[in-house]
Amino acid sequence: MDVAKRLVLGQPFRSDRLGETLLSKRIALPIFASDPLSSVAYATQEILLILTLAGVAYLELAWWVAAGVVVLLAVVVLSYRQVVQAYPSGGGSYEVVAENLGPTAGLVVAAALMVDYIMTVAVSVASGVDNIISAAPGLNPHRVAINLGVVLFLTAMNLRGVRESGRLFAIPTYAFVAGVLVMTVLGLGRTAFGHAPVAESAHYQIRPEQIGLSTAAVAFLLLRAFSSGCTALTGAEAISNGVPAFRKPKALNAARTMTAMGVLAIAMFAGVTALAMISHTKVTENTCDLIGFPGDCATDAQKTVIAQISAAVFGGHSVAFYYLMVTTALILILAANTAYNGFPLLNSILAQRRYMPRQLHTRGDRLALSNGIIMLALVAAGLLYAFHGSTTRLIQLYIVGVFTSFTLCQAGMVRHWNRELRSRRAEESRALRAEGNSAAERSRIRRARIINAFGSCFTGVVLVVVMITKFTHGAYLVVFAIPVLVLIMYGIHRHYSRVRDELAIAPDDEETLPGRVHAVVLVSGWHKATRRAVQFARATRPDALTAITVNVDDSDTRALTRDWERAGVQVPLKVVESPYREITKPVVDYIKRVRQARPRDVIAVYIPEYVVGRGWENLLHNQSSLRLKARLLFVPGVMVTSVPYQLHSSHSRTDDPVQHTPGEVRRGITGPA
Repeated sequence: MDVAKRLVLGQPFRSDRLGETLLSKRIALPIFASDPLSSVAYATQEILLILTLAGVAYLELAWWVAAGVVVLLAVVVLSYRQVVQAYPSGGGSYEVVAENLGPTAGLVVAAALMVDYIMTVAVSVASGVDNIISAAPGLNPHRVAINLGVVLFLTAMNLRGVRESGRLFAIPTYAFVAGVLVMTVLGLGRTAFGHAPVAESAHYQIRPEQIGLSTAAVAFLLLRAFSSGCTALTGAEAISNGVPAFRKPKALNAARTMTAMGVLAIAMFAGVTALAMISHTKVTENTCDLIGFPGDCATDAQKTVIAQISAAVFGGHSVAFYYLMVTTALILILAANTAYNGFPLLNSILAQRRYMPRQLHTRGDRLALSNGIIMLALVAAGLLYAFHGSTTRLIQLYIVGVFTSFTLCQAGMVRHWNRELRSRRAEESRALRAEGNSAAERSRIRRARIINAFGSCFTGVVLVVVMITKFTHGAYLVVFAIPVLVLIMYGIHRHYSRVRDELAIAPDDEETLPGRVHAVVLVSGWHKATRRAVQFARATRPDALTAITVNVDDSDTRALTRDWERAGVQVPLKVVESPYREITKPVVDYIKRVRQARPRDVIAVYIPEYVVGRGWENLLHNQSSLRLKARLLFVPGVMVTSVPYQLHSSHSRTDDPVQHTPGEVRRGITGPA
């Protein structure tokens, strides 16, 4: 098992090598920005899917919808640059909101981000598999299995460590960016010279679901298309959450990476949308709505928008077409890597503040936050299985969490800048700053506040639009999940607080020593395991020592008593009757009676246990011991000690095996079995 683990994950890293895992901007961009960069592969498609509900004529509105998405993306990037510079310690939206708007608002953002990260994995993997199937339609029946296999691969790679996975994922990310930019330049160039590319679906007609829309209905349609196109913004906040992973100067490198991500994402999204409109690309949720679609519309899969554009620009069987399809599928799959880095980091911060289990703050063999990675993979795989790997169905649950965190984060930043301005004025009043520097600093803070205030208002409006347009299409699940997660985190926090308070030692607390130590050895037969337990108990020099056995079979009990007397054991053996052949309850009742007789005594219970080397052998031994330990842990004033005895099969699991002769052990179970 350990060999397989090492093959998959590699050799473990020492804790002092954590600094070697810090990222340069070149590696950080594909790690933290692969999600927003890859979303250009499906954001335009989601806009067209909504607009085609009303027919071909409404596709011309895609220009305006895309323009709104571009403006929003620019605002969000500028806003999060302020977050990176103001909060370089990481934590991103959660830390900003928790510090400025209170812990409850912070947990709402944390829950929203967790949902967003989970959906990022599910949607990215599903969309990547869609593009694989666009190039190889014969794989469509195996969609779910391929999705789950991809999640398993991503999980294994991220368990190897952030830097190593980043190096692997950097090549497909940059290859995709180059492919889309080349396609955009070539497609727009052909258009400028009068040879505009034409998509294979350009001659198809669409059977609209809604005919003769009113003005209000058109406005609602535009808003719904806009909310779907806002998937282009998913993952934009990931860099602000991962600032600690950058090399120094961390904040400056993170801000520059954020700018590069914004410029590339805007250029690519605008280029893909423009080419989709120029080539008259069409796509519908139901293939049967495409009039003129070849083949069986009930079973054949449509090509994605980016696949149709690529085929129109490069040619459907060209090397460039397959290059872009492969890189698109890879980056969409690897876009989940943004969540594989953001989700564990966020949960690590929450665990550090006792809002999530403390195990999520622990790093694994490769200095990755392994428990958070595994949790993310399990939930995302469950969603992919439940929704049959459908991007269209999964994407309805998307971006509600994104814009919740966007809006509250920018509102928190406004309050942060207000506090900064008050602090500057207080310092000036004490003449701690030069007037020129102070005025320039105040001006910078006011500009930042304006950017964040505008960003908060803009994303707040989008959040309302997303909630209204997507609620009945599945977003209600997210609306329900966020408060449930908040309640769970509060419950975890209350538990940790209660445990801390119970364990705290007050200054007036007096240390009370036990009156005596009463040792009890559990016995089922006289053999080397029992003898070792008795000897160990005697070596601790308790005030009283008793061996007890449970009488579940009269003949076995008589044989044990004879062996005990013949061996001359200097410890009294007490027989506890069990008329109903139980073992656990009679032992627990006996120990409780001893405890009640002398409340100040400590009862030390010694249980002999076999140590075996094969997993299946554990099923044959120590089951009574496990049940007893589980019950005795709840009895006050009782300590339980396992006394191990290594059998031959356990020798291969130790570096210094103890040699025994055959036939050492007389009976096959220890403890009162």
